[in-house]
Amino acid sequence: MLQQGVAPEPDREDSRLRILYLYQMLQRESDENHPLSTRQIMEKMEAEHGIRMHRTTLPRDIAVLCAAGIEIITERKHARSYYLSYRPFSLPELRLLIDAVLSSKFITDRKSAALIRKLSSLISRTNAEELRRTVHVTGKWKSENEKGYYIVDAINEAIRRETKLSFYYYDYNNKKKRVRKNDGNPYTVSPYDLIWDGDYYYMTGFCDERGEVRTFRVDRIEKQPRLLDQKAVPKPEDYRVERYTQEVFRMFATQETSEVTLLCQTPAMKSVIDQFGKGVVTEAIGTEWFRATVKVCLSPTFFRWVFGWGGLIRIEGPEDIRKVYCKMLHDEALYYSKLSTQ
Repeated sequence: MLQQGVAPEPDREDSRLRILYLYQMLQRESDENHPLSTRQIMEKMEAEHGIRMHRTTLPRDIAVLCAAGIEIITERKHARSYYLSYRPFSLPELRLLIDAVLSSKFITDRKSAALIRKLSSLISRTNAEELRRTVHVTGKWKSENEKGYYIVDAINEAIRRETKLSFYYYDYNNKKKRVRKNDGNPYTVSPYDLIWDGDYYYMTGFCDERGEVRTFRVDRIEKQPRLLDQKAVPKPEDYRVERYTQEVFRMFATQETSEVTLLCQTPAMKSVIDQFGKGVVTEAIGTEWFRATVKVCLSPTFFRWVFGWGGLIRIEGPEDIRKVYCKMLHDEALYYSKLSTQ
């Protein structure tokens, strides 16, 4: 009688086991540029699994796999050889996915390495080695929050259940130490959407403490959020995630948006489209300039973006916003002017 939880010793002569090992071998070892010959498969099967195969058995096993819908190509050159044709991702597709993992600031170094190992297992071993040789880490800053996966999972669960979340949220002080926001107390939020933007995950939702829809960066949620039994606050009637991301992200500080008219030179068009989408309202002025009307949340981020174009983008109106920008420029110029006279 078998003990509970103890698997029986496999029968090495069982054809089902042999066919399964064959499929795993083709998946791991073969591709279009590296087919496995009959001799190689027989030798590997005996060395790795202690199973002796006859060369007439192999074509029948391959036929079984093909009948099950697995695409295996048989080549007939000097001798028969085989390779697995279909894979969920091609090598270029996996390069793109790995690049996305590496560039994401939300995913920690440790999680990035684990994900890359899993992605590499989707192709043959030879291609996986080539893939690892072509992967370069830039040394850019990555999140240190190892709980990111589980935090995202908790947020999705709260959205599914339509319940509130409670969590601590942190910022940094001038000594580079974490400081909990909201006077050290947890926030209570009704989550609406998870948004990926600029290498980070963001959560939008109604914040009880602020009485309005707010944005939280997921990697700055300090601990695992707690799902509450309280029903979530319904989304405001005018809440549209598409419009919200276009107006707020990369330019946000407050939730109030303002319509701003920008006077821009032609080389800045690509950046205007990148920031505000192909549907941004523009008007050509002569051959070198254009006017763009955009909605943004006014913040240092927005003014920094304008300044970074070195005069190719100018704030045309409204006047009160232009004055705010002028004051920022004046204050900075005055500071550096004082330094130069010391």
